Amino acid sequence: MRFGYWTPLFGGWLRNVEDEDMPVTFDYVKRLAQRAERIGFDLTLVPELNLNDIKGTAAPSLEAWALAAALAATTERLEIMAAMRPGYHLPAVTAKQAATIDEISCGRFTFNVVSAWWAEEARQYGGIFSEHDDRYARTEEFVAILKGLWSETPFSFTGEYYDVQNTHLEPKPRVTPRIYAGGESEAGKSSITRFADAYLTHGGTVDELRTKIDEMKRRREDAGAAPFEAFGMAAYVIVRETEEEAQAELARITDVRHGKAYESYQDFISKSQLEHVPSLEDYSVSNRGLRPGFVGTPQQVADRIREFEDAGVDTLLLQFSPQAEEMERFGEQVIPLVRPSAGASVGASESAEPVA
Repeated sequence: MRFGYWTPLFGGWLRNVEDEDMPVTFDYVKRLAQRAERIGFDLTLVPELNLNDIKGTAAPSLEAWALAAALAATTERLEIMAAMRPGYHLPAVTAKQAATIDEISCGRFTFNVVSAWWAEEARQYGGIFSEHDDRYARTEEFVAILKGLWSETPFSFTGEYYDVQNTHLEPKPRVTPRIYAGGESEAGKSSITRFADAYLTHGGTVDELRTKIDEMKRRREDAGAAPFEAFGMAAYVIVRETEEEAQAELARITDVRHGKAYESYQDFISKSQLEHVPSLEDYSVSNRGLRPGFVGTPQQVADRIREFEDAGVDTLLLQFSPQAEEMERFGEQVIPLVRPSAGASVGASESAEPVA
């Protein structure tokens, strides 16, 4: 199992907790990443939204790609996975940016391609936001241009959405960035089967993930393509000394309070085609992170992680609050139970510089 975490661009992941003690600053996320490398984490997902969908549209947030480049320059081992929505980027320019960040990171840069869901963000930032299936069709062309520019010089492409002719891109990436993508609609799954290297999903139950992974494996095989390189899942984690303490924390963070933090809810459920529509209680935590059930003692959470591993999940993208303190707890108490031979316990035993 590979352990990843979401870089906190938005000041936290909880819509019912106003201040999670997670400042929206580069200094915080940099020190978080540097500490994560030492306590057993393998990668970080840098999410891309130009508005803050956790704390409300007027709340501060950082820009994903500038932050990804900075993290690439200030870490040594972490895979840096930046999310990217084609409606906010030009493909040839994005390919150039990715090759540059790959150079900065010495081959540690990867993509999470997202076809977008938030109409209000597109209205405020001028993004291209068409009908659901059309967004996936655009994404396929976008990725085709990325891969073409990373492998051919010059490269030309003519499609319905993009046209690039005799384009030169040098230097090429040291390592061709892996393309992660997720989707639950028929259009999304069909498209991802054709263009992605790895599959990501929101949080779900063990049975849901087993079914989803088996389906995507079959789709890939039927398409005559190589197997997906990874299957990842988002999740929120609560680890406490006792189950009662963990459940008390769960009750605290899901005490729904309607307000600006829920501005994006209707866009999320109406502009996406979801297999499981989240309740407001589920939506109180980002990305359906409570559905996997990573709530309990260290042993309970480790046992639950192994169930997902048996179902085919090999990459977890985790959220915590407050991030620094809870990641430290997870690295010290849970990762060694899941990966006894890993060096996480050594890193966790080091004296930790506070991340604040």
